[in-house]
Amino acid sequence: MDPAHSSVGAVAQHLGISSVHGRFTEFTATIGITPDEVAKSRVEAVISAASIDTGNATRDKHLRSADFLDVESHPEIMFHSTGLTPAAGPDRWTVHGELNMRGVVRPVDLDLAYLGTGADPWGGTRAAFRATTELRREDFAMNYNQVVQAGIAAIGTTLRVELDIQVVRGDALPTV
Repeated sequence: MDPAHSSVGAVAQHLGISSVHGRFTEFTATIGITPDEVAKSRVEAVISAASIDTGNATRDKHLRSADFLDVESHPEIMFHSTGLTPAAGPDRWTVHGELNMRGVVRPVDLDLAYLGTGADPWGGTRAAFRATTELRREDFAMNYNQVVQAGIAAIGTTLRVELDIQVVRGDALPTV
């Protein structure tokens, strides 16, 4: 994966009327694509939980605390795929996997779109993907919430995860 041309983001509702966008600035992933049997392809990803960046230092500090990501006890967010199935539409797939966040492991499905493959200016071959999913904070023991006037939650209960990934062809991964 090319981290300089990839992004890992999350979007949360704020006060039920707007969105707050955040991104993780430190992450790695290895993607093994099996061209003849795409369903056997796999993904392993690790995100530094402390690298969350919403553009607001106070909010980022709170997100790193035990109320949310608890980076002292759980410095990494990890995902590994368990399967891949075709979805409706051309170049669409569902990546099935397990997400480990805050020490809680849950099954997660990513809606994946293959965006294409092409040569880069350095003699390599690249492929691009976009993936999304929705996570419920309570599934990962993130139960903090503040209720403001009229019973509105300050922070939405779900997060929309948005991944834009560019990979560079490398050596084949070992068979598992």
